[in-house]
Formats: sequence, C-alpha cells, structure tokens
Amino acid sequence: MTPQELRAFCLSFNAVVEDFPFNPDTSVFKVQGKLFALTRLDARPLTVNLKCDPEDAVRLRGEHEGLIVPGYHMNKRHWNTVTVDGGLPDRMVEELIEDSYDLVVAGLPKAERLRLDRP
Repeated sequence: MTPQELRAFCLSFNAVVEDFPFNPDTSVFKVQGKLFALTRLDARPLTVNLKCDPEDAVRLRGEHEGLIVPGYHMNKRHWNTVTVDGGLPDRMVEELIEDSYDLVVAGLPKAERLRLDRP
C-alpha cells in the first residue's frame, strides 16, 4: 500500500477528515473529532497507528511480529502501530483500518452514530 492509497482509504469512510494537530507532516484521520488513524505519509517504512480491541491487539502482535507492534506514543493496550509497506497484505491493512474506524464510531454517542448512517 502506497502513502496515497493509505490516505485515500482512510478518507473513504463516512464523515472522515484529515487534520494536522501535531505538525504539518503527521496526518490524523478523525471521525466526529475522534482519532482512528495517525501516520506520517512520508515516513519509511510507512506505518499507521490504529485503534484495536485489546485482545486482538495482543494476538495480532504475536502473529505478525515486527510488522504490528504496540502503538508508538499511544495507549499500548488499545493501539497498534502497523507497518503498511512491509509484509502485510493490503487487504489486511484495510481491514485493520476499518476495524479502527468502527471501534471509534461505536464509542460515539447514539445520536452521532445515527447521523453517520444517513446517506
């Protein structure tokens, strides 16, 4: 997955915006103001921090040692850093991004979740 593909995929979800609260090089993708993906699109290797269910986070780290690690500068229980341009299939990376988005949306108030479901 290229940086452009990563950015486009993150922006493909409903109500997502890209923000740069930390510096002009760090893309933060948010839904309803809540972070679900954080990356430096010019970094090599290309990585992205993603929210993850705590049990899945530990399992994924074990299954993909070195490619999925505890979230850099994040709560290690709930966030993983995923190497995007490494040995993981693009479809798996997309599923991890989608899971992160879904976890964040699930934590939103019901009224906000319902607004996201409308076309």
